[in-house]
Amino acid sequence: MTRLFQHRYGPLWLLLLIFLGVALLTRTALLIKTGSAIESGLINLLQIFGLGLVFDLIAASYFFIPLALFLFLVPDRVYRWPPFRWLLLAGTVVWIFIMLFNAAGEWTFWDEFGSRYNFIAVDYLIYTHEVVGNIVESYPIGLILSGLTLLSLGLAWGIRRWLWASHHVESHYAGRAVWLLFLLTLPALAFALVDFRLKEQSANRYVNALSGNGIYEFFAAAYNNELDYATFYYSLPLDQAMVRLRAQLATPHAQLASADPHDLTRIVAYPGTEKRLNVILISVESLSADFMSRFGNRRGITPRLDMLAQQGLLFTNLYATGTRTVRGLEALALSVPPTPGQSIVKRPNNDGLFSLGEVFKSKGYEVRFVYGGYGYFDNMNDFFTGNGYQVVDRIAIPAERIHHETIWGVADEDLFTQALLEADKAHATGKPSFMQVMTTSNHRPYTYPQGRIDIPSKTGREGGVKYTDWAIGNFIERAASRPWFADTVFVIVADHCASSSGKSDLPVNRYQIPAIFYSPRHIQPAEFSRLTSQIDLPPTLLGLLNFSYRSRFMGYDMFDLEVGRERAFISTYQDLGYLRDGKLVKLGPRHNHTVYQPSLTDGSARELPPEPELEADAVSWYQAASWAYGHGGLQWLPQQSQNP
Repeated sequence: MTRLFQHRYGPLWLLLLIFLGVALLTRTALLIKTGSAIESGLINLLQIFGLGLVFDLIAASYFFIPLALFLFLVPDRVYRWPPFRWLLLAGTVVWIFIMLFNAAGEWTFWDEFGSRYNFIAVDYLIYTHEVVGNIVESYPIGLILSGLTLLSLGLAWGIRRWLWASHHVESHYAGRAVWLLFLLTLPALAFALVDFRLKEQSANRYVNALSGNGIYEFFAAAYNNELDYATFYYSLPLDQAMVRLRAQLATPHAQLASADPHDLTRIVAYPGTEKRLNVILISVESLSADFMSRFGNRRGITPRLDMLAQQGLLFTNLYATGTRTVRGLEALALSVPPTPGQSIVKRPNNDGLFSLGEVFKSKGYEVRFVYGGYGYFDNMNDFFTGNGYQVVDRIAIPAERIHHETIWGVADEDLFTQALLEADKAHATGKPSFMQVMTTSNHRPYTYPQGRIDIPSKTGREGGVKYTDWAIGNFIERAASRPWFADTVFVIVADHCASSSGKSDLPVNRYQIPAIFYSPRHIQPAEFSRLTSQIDLPPTLLGLLNFSYRSRFMGYDMFDLEVGRERAFISTYQDLGYLRDGKLVKLGPRHNHTVYQPSLTDGSARELPPEPELEADAVSWYQAASWAYGHGGLQWLPQQSQNP
């Protein structure tokens, strides 16, 4: 065995075997963890382990470039110097630790997202303070790191004889150069010839995910996080897409403003007097519909929301546009379908857009975005400040008013205390107020002040949900004593669901969220069961207030939309879904477009024959939204034009 590694690159071959072994164990562990969500069968196993090995080797070709360069550059007299072997052993400990640390990271990422590393993992690296803090608060990180260190030391010590075998042979630059050329050619060929989507051979998303390699997926996501629609997705001729979408946009009280085929502007005009009511929009972190009793939950974790749902207007067939907070913020602020890649909230040049805040501002409202964390996270400060909102974040909340905080922000009750103060300030000016409040407590590590609910802090998701529910109910109770309460509409809606993983790439059941419009004096208790998209909530809210304005929103006022025209949008950072008439059109980044019959219970989807008209409608929404964003079609209209 020792003879196999009696070569200058022997340490690399040895670490490669460990790399492949760790990758195999990781894949096997994730397969076992996923369980019955993966259909058993030889074909699936061959893909998972056969194609998986291919991606492991490709990942290794990238991963070991620094080591290959190091082994080439070290002079032979230094390399064979006896004390140098201890340096090599120390380096081996570090390499093994990185492999094991990555495996542990993949396990926790899969536990959270049901996926290998993807666009989210890349995104999180930008916000290391919050993310590292969240990991420290959620997991016994000291114990984990200690265990990984000991295991790395043990493995390195156990293979030391094979590792040091390379010290007993002479090596010359000419011979090493041939091997280096080979080792550098492999990743170059992989970069040029292998597409990360090669693993997507199965209809089961988990099979495809397990066929990949976490390290490779991470860098592929980093390289592909900006996806140009026209380049990657099935498209229509632009004029056809715009004409088709314009035909779908108009409603009885929202008519197209011009004959320009590229103009999506509509004139929204309702008869009667506008209702200058205050609005507090609460976007709730990770609030899946199935947490509430109305949607079948029997654990009693949302008693306050269940009560508000019975006293207000509850949307029972509403779908989030994406799987992250920035997608929810995008939908609620801009009323635009989710374009592929980054959310608009995080893109450059995203100011001056047609936003809900700007509409309220043009009507003379005080407009605020209130967040319990630091608003630089996810670019929230820049986005909201650039689109008509005054931002109030963690910096504005003094320490003496904080009962509890995590790395994500203060406890929701403290956030709502700040929101009450902001509403009081607005009321004192004599102006109506629009305020969007973003919660954080329903997020790992699920910690909150003790004594609020009957579930101990840091015991899991249900505690986080129930505490946020308590905080919302407590906020409404406290607000009821304020002079502005009677003329305020509270909108409570999730930013996205708690989990987006399922048997298909776009499991429709995972995107269902609740929304409640609550205003005892102005809104009668009711349920609204028509299919609704998250992007429909802004124009629906403005319709309830009877506002007239020029609009570049792409959502509908659902109470002004004729029956039969309902649709919804769901997405990942790559796959775009269009839901209508019980069918789902999925648009993928390889110009593929497929129609499915989605299950609303288990997340599966059955492929259907093509439906050209339905697919063309789906394309028109996404293609036009992407084009409009890049060509000024979603920009704010001149303020003097807001009164049609």
